Amino acid sequence: DNDLVGETTYMNIINNAKKYVYISTPYLVIDHEMMTCLITAAQSGIDVRITTPYIPDKWFVHEVTRSNYKTLIQAGVKIYEYTPGFIHSKTIVADDEYAIVGTTNFDFRSFYLHFECGVFLYKTKSVLEVRDDYYEILHASTEITIEDCNKVRLPRRVIRAILSVFSPLM
Repeated sequence: DNDLVGETTYMNIINNAKKYVYISTPYLVIDHEMMTCLITAAQSGIDVRITTPYIPDKWFVHEVTRSNYKTLIQAGVKIYEYTPGFIHSKTIVADDEYAIVGTTNFDFRSFYLHFECGVFLYKTKSVLEVRDDYYEILHASTEITIEDCNKVRLPRRVIRAILSVFSPLM
């Protein structure tokens, strides 16, 4: 059907968070609505953290993922890259109350094109386990700073801008 269950559910969790939202995704290829949702949460005082892989499986998707970092960091979102290797987990956890574990990436294809699945958890011990797993991932990750974003040279920024135009196809 035409219901955008994945994106809508993620946005509802982000919009209703009171303390924190922690996200783990291999791909951060987001549209304007999701970007606005994440920025609004961070600017409202919510601790928004996103972890992506340091080592990509697809270099071009990774470049588009990284092209979103600067805008998000400037708004107060904390971005981390998992350094031991590629991480393919897709989780979101908020306020020790809500979590989703599933197949839905933070990207156009998962939100608009593919059939994805996930388990929605509410006020159960499993939510805390997802949170604790995120802390373990975070411990093995490096925070990306605005200085890191500013070090990106012009040719790479141009490549990222061009790839971003094609991001719905990735």
